[in-house]
Parts: sequence; C-alpha cells; structure tokens
Amino acid sequence: MASLPNIRHEKDCRGTSRNAWQAIGKGMRGICPACGAGRMFRAYLKVNDICPHCGEELYHHRADDAPPYLTILVVGHIVGSLMLLTETYWPDAPIWLHAMIWPTLALILSLWFLPILKGGLIAYQWALRMHGFDGRQASP
Repeated sequence: MASLPNIRHEKDCRGTSRNAWQAIGKGMRGICPACGAGRMFRAYLKVNDICPHCGEELYHHRADDAPPYLTILVVGHIVGSLMLLTETYWPDAPIWLHAMIWPTLALILSLWFLPILKGGLIAYQWALRMHGFDGRQASP
C-alpha cells in the first residue's frame, strides 16, 4: 500500500520544508506564507503577483471556486444553526425580524470569511508546492 504524503512538512530536493499548518495560518491572516511579513492581497480578493516583502511569486495560485464553496459551507452552518436555535428558544419571533437578521448576517459573514479562506487555500497550495509553487519553470 502506498503511503500518503506528509502534509505537515513538505520537503523539496534542497531539503527545505514548508509547514502546511503554519502556511495556512499565515494565509488566513492575509500575509505571505513564505516570509510572514508581506501582504498577500493588493485589494479585497486580488492576490499580489509577488510578495512585496520577500519577492515570493504568488501568481501561480489556482483558487478558482474553492473559496466561495468553503465560504458557503461555513456561513451556511453558522447561520443555519443560529436560525434553528432562534426557532427553538423564540418560536414566536416575527417574520420581519427573521427577514432582516439572517440575510444581513449571511452577507456580513460571507464577506468576512471569503478572503480568509482564499488566503488559507493559496497558502496551502504554496506549502504543497502545487501549480508552480515548486520553483520550477513550466514547460511550454
């Protein structure tokens, strides 16, 4: 049976390791997974092509639809749980209150979680040397 790769420390041919959990933590804070000092995003969801502090190339990322999917998953569980708790402990709550609270909360949480989860995903890709983060040039 083939062994699974260790995602905690991914080593390259030079023997340098990249700790996936540390990288994800840095990415979720919106900082470069390589140096921990430069900003990963130049705008709300626009990733810098290179880290302004250490020069690490970040344009290789392929986040695509994963951050919105994860955001929907997390926010849906939070808002859905709160809706169920509200109905359990305050069953006579007026409909207008539900119509104001839940869409507003879902929007605020989605806008808050989206860059956090995108940064974490990009840092995870960096730690596992996916999509060109391994330092090798792509062949044409």
